[in-house]
Amino acid sequence: MKRSGGRFLTTHTGSLPRPDDLIRTMFAKEEGVPVDAGALAARIREAVAEVVRKQTTAGVAVVDDGEMSKPSYATYVKDRLTGFGGASHPLQYQDLVEFPGMARRVFGDPGRARRKTPACTGPIAVRDRAAAGADTENLKLALAGARAEEGFLTAASPGVISLFFRDEHYGSHEKYLFAIAEAMRHEYETGAKAGLILQIDCPDLAMGRHIQYAALSTPEFLKAARLHIEALNHALANVPPEQARVHLCWGNYEGPHHYDVPLADIIELVFTAPAGKVLIPGVIDSTTNFIEHPELVAERIGRYATLAGAENVIAGTDCGFGTWVGQSAVDPDIVWAKLGALAEGARLASREFFR
Repeated sequence: MKRSGGRFLTTHTGSLPRPDDLIRTMFAKEEGVPVDAGALAARIREAVAEVVRKQTTAGVAVVDDGEMSKPSYATYVKDRLTGFGGASHPLQYQDLVEFPGMARRVFGDPGRARRKTPACTGPIAVRDRAAAGADTENLKLALAGARAEEGFLTAASPGVISLFFRDEHYGSHEKYLFAIAEAMRHEYETGAKAGLILQIDCPDLAMGRHIQYAALSTPEFLKAARLHIEALNHALANVPPEQARVHLCWGNYEGPHHYDVPLADIIELVFTAPAGKVLIPGVIDSTTNFIEHPELVAERIGRYATLAGAENVIAGTDCGFGTWVGQSAVDPDIVWAKLGALAEGARLASREFFR
């Protein structure tokens, strides 16, 4: 990832609010209502151009397509790969079990309530080879007239795909992971070959502890997570390390999170993913409508810059603002105000560290 000397760059985690009409169309598609594919593709292209403009206007330097083409950051793969079918299988979050009222709020979110998570019921392979190329083309077209430092695309990791879609075909978690990894190579390499940064979303390395692996001990979880990273590194074998970044989080929902695995328990393992990374800490929250004061943002950036070195830090967000189509945790207008505060905080921090 390129760095801009003399200031902190800003970015985010990938997903952003979709336009209302696009949300309605994607809800319909998820529910099996026939949708005009050509009209949807054209609207997605327009939405990508719109969201890139909004990012640069807010002061975001490293921008993406907002995940306009995806029903969610992970479950979109069911439309691009073969092997997934049948009924959805709801997930259980360990921290919500003892708080059923909070669980109803979290899973009642319009986006989560509509997400489709069928099982793996057959061999996994690439079904739609054009989808990744369309994402790449849409973002590059939007970047051509934008004042952005760089562009990135997001993609689900093999591990998080295995979290949302349980295996009913391979019979071995290792075989399942590596089958996913092999199939996802196409998407990973398509974005990288186009010169874009590839963000791999890996909440399985943290959130997976209290969902997929809630019954395991910490050492057992770390052993499983190590296998997830091995599959990821296998899938990224042909992607230059400088063109890849890894997103890690404990779940983008307003819950108690009292079973979150401590960062100290997983950080060494996480660093075995592709090397040569800068740190992109979340310095604004993605689940509340509070607009962080720029001075608070600058203070948070400064703490990380003191630890990791100012040249190794890019200011980012805790997670996405549109993880699921129609997700409503943060009002869409407030999202852009929060990103504006992020940019202003980065400017304040830059004066301190690059003067």
